[in-house]
Amino acid sequence: MPNPAPRLGRPRDSQIDRAVLVAARELLTESGYTRVTMDATAARAGVGKAAIYRRFASKAELLFAAAVHGMDIEPPPDSGSLRGDLYAMARLIHERLSSPAAREVIPALLAEMSRDAGLADRLQSTFVARERRDLALIVERARQRGELRRAPESALVHLLLGGPLFLAPLVLTHPMDSAQLDAIASVVAAGLIAHTDEPSPETATEETSTAETSTD
Repeated sequence: MPNPAPRLGRPRDSQIDRAVLVAARELLTESGYTRVTMDATAARAGVGKAAIYRRFASKAELLFAAAVHGMDIEPPPDSGSLRGDLYAMARLIHERLSSPAAREVIPALLAEMSRDAGLADRLQSTFVARERRDLALIVERARQRGELRRAPESALVHLLLGGPLFLAPLVLTHPMDSAQLDAIASVVAAGLIAHTDEPSPETATEETSTAETSTD
């Protein structure tokens, strides 16, 4: 099983966690991304600013957690099939990315990441790592059921499933319904099954070497 993704800071009072995220969402709705500040969030939540910085290293990370998801996400329950699990995950991702708050935060966050490599690295090691951990659990279930010959890299699954779900609402402004989410999940599941039915590059190299040795 993959190692858990790193947390943002040490475990803290859950009531403060909720108060900070609620305050950030309220300010985001009222003022927009650029006008939200850590000071205003602390004042609205009734906490010291240091309490926020113990949880989030920057405003960008705070607003991602408030608008999209935090570090406490979990994969959907086992549906009994890879396709079913991917469909349930597709619904979760779609819900997270389709909210007005997410549509406000993500374009601004992408702009910040283009200017700040450190921010991009932190998001990769926290929120993105948590998303991939959940996908790794889904493909491991499928491997244990015998649907997959081997578990593919979670980064690949993330790209295949998350790519169209990110593109549709945030770039193409294309509405997604259950039938389209199911179609995406079906295509990704079929692709992963076909991909893992092929020998891995390492296995293929070993088989080639063995064949050459036998021929000699």
